[in-house]
Amino acid sequence: MAITRAAVIQAAPLAFDTDATLDWLGVLVERAAAAGAQLAVLPEAFVGGYPKGYDFGARVGSRTPEGREWFRRYHAAAVEVPGPATARLGELARAHAMHLVVGAIERAGGTLYCTAVFLGPDGALIVSVNRAEHPSLIEIRAGFEAEIVKTMENF
Repeated sequence: MAITRAAVIQAAPLAFDTDATLDWLGVLVERAAAAGAQLAVLPEAFVGGYPKGYDFGARVGSRTPEGREWFRRYHAAAVEVPGPATARLGELARAHAMHLVVGAIERAGGTLYCTAVFLGPDGALIVSVNRAEHPSLIEIRAGFEAEIVKTMENF
């Protein structure tokens, strides 16, 4: 059986700066490729950022002007799937002949989703899987289905 070398990358994005985060992601993927990885997995919400600690000034029935500005920045940092950010991710995957799984905050209209983006070593977007629910709600929701994607022959 062939061995697939995987890199599980635990790193922080640059908050509210998608372009800088994608540049940083490129450095991380290059390091993983140099170490022989054929698959790199990055954290949840890496692109677009995880808003840990931010409440966006929201209280039941109101939101502060400062909170609205923070949410505007968060929304602006989110990406469209497919879109320019996933095209950049595809270029990275292709340049290093590597499978990539990248957590992203996906913007679809006025809604943001926590999305996992899967790209093949040819740079193609294989699939994206998103959710708008808190993970604990998904775990207890009846009928939850997961999508299984075959990516490598030796898995």
